[in-house]
Amino acid sequence: MINFACRRFDLKEIIRCGFNLTKTEFEIMLYLMKNSNKEFTSKEISKNLKIGLSTSQKSINNLNKKKLIKRQQKNLSKGGYAFVYLIKDKSHLKKKIIDTTNTLIREIEEEVSKL
Repeated sequence: MINFACRRFDLKEIIRCGFNLTKTEFEIMLYLMKNSNKEFTSKEISKNLKIGLSTSQKSINNLNKKKLIKRQQKNLSKGGYAFVYLIKDKSHLKKKIIDTTNTLIREIEEEVSKL
């Protein structure tokens, strides 16, 4: 929680807004960050977060397009393959969060200077 004059801001909301994420996208990103040493299929993510498979697949696809997660093909022992997902490098993601908040600060400074 961030206290600012008359209002408190939740860092999660700032991150969600800064990356233009839906609630589900943010939940998936946070889940992958907390489990950064593992990889998951969309079915596993759906089951672990108790969300519908099509919802998780859509959110995962959006996170992948935004380059916040990685998608890798994993060959199966019985033949075929499955896609697995994992968070991109945590330090890279943390830097993106800081860059996003710094952009917000710069925009606020520009607006205040116009007053």
